[in-house]
Amino acid sequence: MSHSTAFLARHARTIRSVAAGLTVVAAGLTLTACGDNDGTGAKSSGQAQSSATAQADQGGADAGARGDGGSDNGTGGGNGTGGAKGGAQGSGTGGAQDTEEKAGENGSAAGKNSGGSGSEAAQEIGACDVNKAAVSVESVKRPVNHLLLKFTNRAGVDCNVPYYPVLRFGAGQSATPAIEDSKPQAVVTLAPGETAYAGITTSGADGSGSGGTKESTLEVFLKGYDYSTTVNLPNGGVYVDSASKVTYWQSSASDALTW
Repeated sequence: MSHSTAFLARHARTIRSVAAGLTVVAAGLTLTACGDNDGTGAKSSGQAQSSATAQADQGGADAGARGDGGSDNGTGGGNGTGGAKGGAQGSGTGGAQDTEEKAGENGSAAGKNSGGSGSEAAQEIGACDVNKAAVSVESVKRPVNHLLLKFTNRAGVDCNVPYYPVLRFGAGQSATPAIEDSKPQAVVTLAPGETAYAGITTSGADGSGSGGTKESTLEVFLKGYDYSTTVNLPNGGVYVDSASKVTYWQSSASDALTW
């Protein structure tokens, strides 16, 4: 083969190789164009993302709607991140409010019952017993012709000293009358160890009394009760006449000696 022929043969092969490469490039460009027209490739990926986003948005909207429904049943103030959360908030708050209201009602009822029990307890305090008390009589300088009767509760429980003491000097049969103006506003109640007082006028200071005698003992009754106790009068006995009288029971000695 001549030199010219060999050169032409190599040149022809080079052209064929270039043509084949151009064909491959053209085929790649054609595939790219087809992918763009069919919506596959990048656009297909974008559509998948758009679909996922739409589903997420729809799910969030549904969850929000359920959350709002839950808050309607509950507090009504939730923003609704989900039906479960909204429902939990509604149930929890409603339950707490119901519990507080019931507790308040129970507290009010308990307060009323407690007050009633206190009143009943006050009404249940009974009269004192002269046999469970320390009873004594003392002389006083002022007023003249007076004695001070003392009644100390030794029963160990609270008790009332009703009205005024019923007194009988010596062997006398008639009781000493009470001074009505000395009646206190309330009955005197004695705790254990406390003392009630009554002032005794033994005779008229102006000499208006009659039938006076010297008496050495005094029998003391509580108004409305038959049992009594007898005490000795001070100084070996005192002069008593028809002007003798006694006050209602008082809480202090000074009140008892006012009349």
